[in-house]
Amino acid sequence: MSDSDIIVIGAGVAGLSAALAVAGAGRDVTLVAKSELVESNTYHAQGGIAAAIFADDDPKLHAADTMAAGHGLCDPKAVDILTREGADRVREFAARGVRFDRDAEGRMLRGLEAAHSRARVVHAGGDATGKVLELDVSAMVRANPSIRIVEHAFLRDLVVRDGRIAGVDLLIDDDDARRARPMTLVASRVILATGGAGRMYPYTTNPPVATADGLAAAWRAGAQVADLEFYQFHPTAMAVGEHFLVSEAVRGEGAVLLDEHGRRYMTDVDPRAELAPRDVVARENFRVMQRQGGRPVMLDVSPMRAENPDLAAFLKHRFPTIDAYTRSLGFDWSREPIPVAPAAHYYMGGVRTDLNGRTSIPGLYAAGECARTGVMGSNRLASNSLLEGLVYGRRAGLAAVADADDTVWSPEPFLNSATGKAYEAEPIRLADPATPDPEDATDDADGAWDRERIQNTMWAGVGVLRDADGLAHAADELARGLAAANAAAPDTADVAALENRDMLTVGRIAAVAALARTESRGAHARTDFAEPRDEWAHSVAYVRG
Repeated sequence: MSDSDIIVIGAGVAGLSAALAVAGAGRDVTLVAKSELVESNTYHAQGGIAAAIFADDDPKLHAADTMAAGHGLCDPKAVDILTREGADRVREFAARGVRFDRDAEGRMLRGLEAAHSRARVVHAGGDATGKVLELDVSAMVRANPSIRIVEHAFLRDLVVRDGRIAGVDLLIDDDDARRARPMTLVASRVILATGGAGRMYPYTTNPPVATADGLAAAWRAGAQVADLEFYQFHPTAMAVGEHFLVSEAVRGEGAVLLDEHGRRYMTDVDPRAELAPRDVVARENFRVMQRQGGRPVMLDVSPMRAENPDLAAFLKHRFPTIDAYTRSLGFDWSREPIPVAPAAHYYMGGVRTDLNGRTSIPGLYAAGECARTGVMGSNRLASNSLLEGLVYGRRAGLAAVADADDTVWSPEPFLNSATGKAYEAEPIRLADPATPDPEDATDDADGAWDRERIQNTMWAGVGVLRDADGLAHAADELARGLAAANAAAPDTADVAALENRDMLTVGRIAAVAALARTESRGAHARTDFAEPRDEWAHSVAYVRG
């Protein structure tokens, strides 16, 4: 057992920002990373960071674009904070040495991405913004003597005593150990920055660490969650290999989508065509694939040749990571379209917080993808995720330092965007599924689900397109799998098995929430309720119990 006053769990941009904020306020902090310090969703982010820092732009314009993409479920105050403070944070980190791409005169370069009214997306390393940001900011963290780093540590559970946070239970993966060893860190403040849950799905752009750990632990501890029915599927991941993300910035530069017959179809779907919001493009890609018997759609970059005669050289310079990966698979995308398909990319929902990252459990904070701040609504605007981590990671860190022990959260009421009125109701209580009777086991050899079964159940029932029958079946199946995982959890130190429990936990809540939301909105698309409904123009909170 070890003592640490403030603990940050997660080493993506939100966790790094939180740790730097705590240390900058003169306090010691322990930063816990599930893998190596730099391995996170942030590291794999490509497109860039949206920020209204240019003369022809304004945070209010950025806020309007964010609200439009969120389809009525964004919190205006949270979005205002994101866009105003986000511009400051990008300028700050640029001044501190983050290697953003610049022109010959030293001005930051910028790109246009879907649903943005201005070209405001700054990038680094061409298409390696997350990698550059993670490396540069983690170097600041390593150099700070007030930040203790614990790597290869899995968050097993949060410790709660007398209704408030008391620490974390970890499993430490030592190279010389036969199995992970337990470690408890005592703390009065814990900041969750554990990222997403893309590994719930068989097709995802997320790295292996994205298994919903912080979100599931917060749920088990009794924290409110919200918007878990909204999972963003990126329209264009490589349909072969490791489902490598082909950044939206590629379409921003002029690439178009084609069906297997070479016909461009997005112009028939939305006036913005390939630059429509991600949920629109992902759904249409999915529908075209269904009509093609599951075969992928094609992304064609040849329209870029008009402004870039040496297209191969341009692609290598502007998108070096994607260029290298596509070529490693045998594609010359400067000469031929590449096969792409939708893949799970980003979770809009998460642990419900107030505007300073506080959750419903005193002493527990959340930031980044594992949090529901009110910024993302039902569909994330492209390149707002790294920005949210910078802004709300910092705010959570500062709140953890400044808050008294008796400070409670003050969340913004949910807003019904149809009426403009605040909507606040008691969270819906969702009980844990009953522990299965071993004699009732059917197709489970030992009651435990493997990863493939979780992923296939989520993809079939809680995927890009949904309906009541599929959601109800998924919710029942996932509850059965969760009951078995919960029964086995106290006796295991198997990280993979505990990750499965975390994904079953979050997947089941997502299925229940998606079944309850009898409309289509943003990334939540139901074939049996194809239109949005005014009575659902608000978020809903859930809590264990």
